[in-house]
Amino acid sequence: MISRPLDLSSKLRPPSRDWDWLFFVNVGLIVLFFMLFGSRFVLAPGLGTDFRMPVMPAARAGASITTPTAVISIKRGNLIFTDSGNLSMPQLKEWLKAAARSSKEPILLVRASSEVAFEDLTEITTAARDSGFVRIVWGAEAPSEMSAPATP
Repeated sequence: MISRPLDLSSKLRPPSRDWDWLFFVNVGLIVLFFMLFGSRFVLAPGLGTDFRMPVMPAARAGASITTPTAVISIKRGNLIFTDSGNLSMPQLKEWLKAAARSSKEPILLVRASSEVAFEDLTEITTAARDSGFVRIVWGAEAPSEMSAPATP
């Protein structure tokens, strides 16, 4: 018995069978807490790591100084994310109306992926203007110094 010199396992008593019901109580409480306090963003589709905004050379020069009152992120035409979660286009129009009423001068920031169709962008712009947004700011990234062409 070189591997177990003290033989401690023989001195332990077997686990009691009286606490089996506690396992089911714990599982029930965990499920209850996830149902009551769970977030709608848990296990929901997200933007992912392949979200790329359009690259524009003058993106920093045209950056907005004012803080937007509402922000939406668009992966594709059917994946529109707000602080309320994933919305469809009809739901987004209702959300835009509610967001525009919540501020005196509402400003919308749209972070659209480069794979979003122009038709979807114009529909969102029209819906935002009809909802009462004063300004609509489109998010873009400046080209990085590493990918910028060298100037002679």
